Amino acid sequence: MSTILITGGARSGKSTYAEKITAKMGKEIVYIATSIPFDEGMKDRIKKHRESRPKEWSTIEIYKDFKKLLNNYSFINSDTVLLDCITVMISNLLMDSNIDFDKASSDDIDKLEESVFKEVKELLKVINNKNLILVTNEVGMGLVPHYKLGSIFRDIQGRVNQYLAKKADDVYLAVSGIPMKVK
Repeated sequence: MSTILITGGARSGKSTYAEKITAKMGKEIVYIATSIPFDEGMKDRIKKHRESRPKEWSTIEIYKDFKKLLNNYSFINSDTVLLDCITVMISNLLMDSNIDFDKASSDDIDKLEESVFKEVKELLKVINNKNLILVTNEVGMGLVPHYKLGSIFRDIQGRVNQYLAKKADDVYLAVSGIPMKVK
């Protein structure tokens, strides 16, 4: 079984490339969608992602509590999992925390990061016997956020990406629709 991490900026071609390699890797494919349709823009993005995937792929909408997958028929019978995306998953987890980020202490942020890593590690443990393709955003190449939540998110996302890149067999960076192998 193989784990592949695909990273890059917004609209860099990450998802398109992930879908392409997933189709070649597996026969029974599960797509894990981590998005929550919270506004019209996100609903439209989700609709376009659904339309781009093969109809025979099963879709599971989940961004935490990955042990629940062990009771899902489609997941159990799959050989390949595509999760799109880690970045949205982390955003959802941060929003779930109900922390007042402007007043949060370093200890609060450390505990939050621990809880994010707990979810990431659970995900990898649950999907340890299948091909796994993970999509994530490379968020550390832009401007330094001038607000506390932006900095917290960027730092946690960056550390999660580093962790996943170390665990992955292959890592690709997508730039302008061109995937480049970096590991």
